[in-house]
Amino acid sequence: MTSTGSTGRPSLLLTGIGELSTLDPELGLLHDAAVVVDGGRVAWAGPANRAPAADASHDVGGRAVIPGFVDSHSHLVFAGDRAEEFAARMTGTPYSAGGIRTTVAATRAATDEQLAANLARLVAEMQRQGTTTVEVKSGYGLTVHDEARSLAIARQVTEETTFLGAHVVPPEHADDPASYVDLVTGPMLEACAPHAKWVDVFCERGAFDEDQARAILLAGRAKGLEGRLHANQLGPGPGVGLACELGLAAVDHCTYLDDADVDALASSGTTATLLPGVEFSTRSPYPDARRLLDAGVHVALASDCNPGSCYTSSMPLCIALGVREMGMSPAEALAAATTGGARALRRTDVGHLGVGAVADLVVLDAPSYLHLAYRPGVPLVRDVLVRGRRSVL
Repeated sequence: MTSTGSTGRPSLLLTGIGELSTLDPELGLLHDAAVVVDGGRVAWAGPANRAPAADASHDVGGRAVIPGFVDSHSHLVFAGDRAEEFAARMTGTPYSAGGIRTTVAATRAATDEQLAANLARLVAEMQRQGTTTVEVKSGYGLTVHDEARSLAIARQVTEETTFLGAHVVPPEHADDPASYVDLVTGPMLEACAPHAKWVDVFCERGAFDEDQARAILLAGRAKGLEGRLHANQLGPGPGVGLACELGLAAVDHCTYLDDADVDALASSGTTATLLPGVEFSTRSPYPDARRLLDAGVHVALASDCNPGSCYTSSMPLCIALGVREMGMSPAEALAAATTGGARALRRTDVGHLGVGAVADLVVLDAPSYLHLAYRPGVPLVRDVLVRGRRSVL
């Protein structure tokens, strides 16, 4: 195979792969494998001794290769720091949603350039840890202008942008939450929809109730935005049921679930996105991934990187926590961080290394993907290829 593909770049043969986790149902887990990348896509994958020729080759020296992580839940457009809030939690102050307003004030005061620079820093940090697809939410502006500019900035780094004007009710609307819902479903949505693919709501006590969440999600749908939802993080509530009722792509957190919630998730196809970095950072109970997986629920893992409840960008950490704290096997955790995240974004072109997939690959400085959970905290990412181009060496 010798072709420059649609990108004009030479085709590339990655060989010497000791273990290849394709996450493709037909190819599965391969040993002594190779991958051919052409035109930014996977053109071939299989045993190394059957690999076709390519314009260039790179031997990974017996290391493991996995798909790039798909982080389907993050809040990266913000300014400021809440390290003192974290320290207070670690000494006994319980987590609540109120700290979001601290970040809102800092974000409103920041320039576009400051917000863009911080976003770029965090995306690069994620990529160095193997994340190649990331969803980015607004939600720290909470005015028409600040939400729209947050999404315009986010769109510079990802197509997976989410309008989260309904994060919390800002102080200026505290005495009249209904007026803020009207703003979110009216002028704010109008200004934000051109920059967003998704609409989201924080459906929790202290944020938005079921009726408010439904109204916002339906308004977003009318504007062409697909829906996702924060729910059942701080306690039991109606959010998971609402997400399943509306056929949302994903419902995120899912810490407090009853049997009806689990049954609804299993029958609806809505992905349950678990965010164990939050529980690590807030000392809250971890979601029961084992219960969900055994019920046939589609599960994703994501970072929820944000300055308040979870300031980590590390998907390897989330994998380790999923295995250690939530009852997942290493294979289930890897799948949740790749194909699960892709499903939560309704993507079929990322999160796996089947033929035709986007060539987002991670070379681990380890013989197996098992080391992601086996060696927590160790920087195992050796190389990252984004659309077939080496970006981390």
